[in-house]
Order: sequence, then C-alpha cells, then structure tokens
Amino acid sequence: MVKKLFSRLYVGLIILFLYAPIAVLIVLSFNDSKSRVVWGGFTTRWYSEVFSNSTILSAFATTIALALLSALIASVIGTLAALGIDRMRRKQYQVVMFFTNIPLLNADIVTGIALMLWFVRFLPLGFTSLLLAHVTFNIPYVILCVLPKLRQMDVNLYEAARDLGANSRTAFFKITFPFILPGVLSGFFLAVTMSMDDFVITYFTKGAGVNTLSTMIYGEIRKGIKPEMYALSTILFLIILLLLILMNIVPRLKNREQTASAVRDF
Repeated sequence: MVKKLFSRLYVGLIILFLYAPIAVLIVLSFNDSKSRVVWGGFTTRWYSEVFSNSTILSAFATTIALALLSALIASVIGTLAALGIDRMRRKQYQVVMFFTNIPLLNADIVTGIALMLWFVRFLPLGFTSLLLAHVTFNIPYVILCVLPKLRQMDVNLYEAARDLGANSRTAFFKITFPFILPGVLSGFFLAVTMSMDDFVITYFTKGAGVNTLSTMIYGEIRKGIKPEMYALSTILFLIILLLLILMNIVPRLKNREQTASAVRDF
C-alpha cells in the first residue's frame, strides 16, 4: 500500500511539474492586466486581439496549410515506403530502418542547416522549401506508425484475395489498406502535430516573407512578451491536445469496426 501511494505521488509530481507552467499560461491568457503577478480580472479580449491581428492570422493560416499538406504528402510517401520495407529481407530491413531512425535521433539544428544548404543550392527558400523540409522529417514518423500494423497483418489475406481474382490494386484497397488505416491515421495526426510544433527546421528553411506561428512567436518575444502571446499559445496547446486525442481515439474506433465486421462475417 505504501509503495503504491509513493508511486502515485511520484507520478502526480511529474504531471504537476510538466503541466503547471501550461496552467499558469492559460490563466494569464484570461488576465485583464498585462502584469504577470497582478490579477486584473477575467477577460477574453486577448483572444479577440489574436483574431483581429492580421499578422497572427496570416501565420496561423500558413501553419495550418503547411501542417496539413506536409502530413498528407508524408502519409502517402511513408505508407508506400512502409509497404516496401515490410517486404524486404531481414538484413535489408535492418539497414533501411537504421537510416529511417537517423532523422528522429538527429539534432534538429543539424537537419535544419543541412536542408537549408541543400535548398539554397537547388531551390529558393520560401513556402515550397519549407513544405519539402516538413515532409522530409515527417516521413519517418509515418513509417514507424504504419509498419507495426503491417507486421500484425496476415499476409495470407492478401494472397487469398489475389487467388480469388482480385488484381493488386483491388486487393490493396479492399484488404491491406483498411487493416493499416489506423496506423496511417496515427502517422497523419502525429505528422500534423510535429509540423505545427517544429521551430528549428522551419527557422532555417522558411525564407524571407514566410512566417509560421512558431517563428512569429519567437520574433515577438524578442520585442517583449505580450498578453496576446499567452492567448495564442493557449490556442496552440488546445489544438495539439485535440490532435493527440484524435490520434488515440480514431485508431481504436477503426479497430473496433474491424473486429465487429469480422464477427459479423463469421
């Protein structure tokens, strides 16, 4: 009993340490005073100013478009790559996975500078270079989300569909894709989250005239922290929280649908 109590207390302290600053940020976003130590009353005017600021709205639109486009492209490329990797022999699989894990472990500043040098040589820095950079670091996340679902799938199902007369496209979209769809959705939502969260790679590859929320907040903070930044950060936190909830709930719903469908067919 004592051991369980201490373990719960330990976990509670960790959660408190992680989320107490965010809670303070959310409270300050509703503070009518610009002071961080004086409560001036409850207000939502900082949120109103966020949505009336053209600079913030432009950066927000760029961030959302960039996150959705990069996640969609990375999901397609990552899914196709995972299908190819799954069919490789063991040694080939290990080599490819070794290189797949490098972008995940590599420092963002190294990846950002390397991509910047590459784009400067072959492509002007702008939204296109920024999109390509985000697709590049999102692909490994999609691969690692899709591969486990492919490993769980019975290959005989695909082969049986082919033996029954289905071509490769029909067999893929009727058998393989519905089974790996939870992994694809998890990879998509994770890619959206990572794209919205990234700052270092974005900073080095965005070019002049292109701003995301992360780079805009960085530029604004250097001038001094404004209450609008508290409101904007709160909105970003809620968006990321919603994406994480969807990333966990949607695959479970898909698995339940597949299980129910299998029971009905049985």
